[in-house]
Amino acid sequence: MTHLFDPLTLRGVTFANRIGVSPMCMYCCADDGKPTDWHLAHLLQRAIGGAAMVMVEATGITPDGRITPGDVGLWEDGQIPAHARLAAAIAHAGSVPAIQIGHAGRKGSRLPAWFDGPADPGWEILSSSAQATANFATPRAMTAEEVEAIPGLFAACARRAVAAGYKLIEIHGAHGYLLHQFFSPLSNQRNDRWGGDFEGRTRLTLEVVKAVRAAIPEDMPLALRISHTDWIEGGWTTTDSVELARRAKAAGVDLVDCSSGGIDPQRQKIAVGPGYQVPGAVAVREGAGVAVAAVGMITEPEQAQAIIAEGKADMVLLARALLRDPYWPMRAAAALGRVDALKGPPQYDRAWGAIGKFGMRLETGTPMPPLPGL
Repeated sequence: MTHLFDPLTLRGVTFANRIGVSPMCMYCCADDGKPTDWHLAHLLQRAIGGAAMVMVEATGITPDGRITPGDVGLWEDGQIPAHARLAAAIAHAGSVPAIQIGHAGRKGSRLPAWFDGPADPGWEILSSSAQATANFATPRAMTAEEVEAIPGLFAACARRAVAAGYKLIEIHGAHGYLLHQFFSPLSNQRNDRWGGDFEGRTRLTLEVVKAVRAAIPEDMPLALRISHTDWIEGGWTTTDSVELARRAKAAGVDLVDCSSGGIDPQRQKIAVGPGYQVPGAVAVREGAGVAVAAVGMITEPEQAQAIIAEGKADMVLLARALLRDPYWPMRAAAALGRVDALKGPPQYDRAWGAIGKFGMRLETGTPMPPLPGL
């Protein structure tokens, strides 16, 4: 039986356990795309807390591929050093540094929901078709030449991510962003080779996968995040996702990150509950024969353990649970009787060991040297 705290190897990378930090958009504090001290503090805490992988939020492949002006980007070489500092800090804390790269498409050119000011930062938004969603402006349909350029832009971003020291790259094809806008029949009304039937609508995603796979080292794992269903009648389905995942695996994807929804928030009808997106991960894992990550209201150690032990997923990626408690993996290890599996900072040993109700004593060792750049 596989345990939540058993290692997992994908290509040349081994993850110490099956817990990952899901990419969480902060919509904040990036300096013209460059991660700052905010991102370092935010993500380093979760690496110290014991997650085997820490994934940087959706990172724009172009300036107009961001959701908001505060988003992280990696569209030019000048942004590499800031990313390198972040990746090195995550790795130094014992976690695998990962990054999600993507393009927002028609869900871009926004300001954070909490910002009291103009709703539009001012750049033109593009999509598969000139069709708006929710409270966003109507996008311009991309020309064939603009679509054809997208795989190369993803590949260039991936090469910069490799140079920065990230050890896993995830392509963002979920939540109603650009690649999802192409493969969902609800948003793609094109009649050229980038639209129409399943073959045409999924072509861009698969071309991106091929381009990124060719741009990164052979031993580096590649992940693809998808919305396994649109939760809307007539939209993208879990059956569609299984077939896309099968083709993506053949093109070089090692892990499919199964989320859902986002193409039309006002129309989707989601049955939300603990682990509500796990069935999609199960379907993709069994139907496509590919490793998967499960997400969606996974909050308790026993729940995460059951998902892994029952073969429903190969990893669990947590977001809100890790926002609330960066040390969730430590608590989970104690709850599941696997404190032996976590090597926390020796500086934290006495504090954790003194908490009798957790019964935890972390392994001691030599002090960690100063973090890069600090």
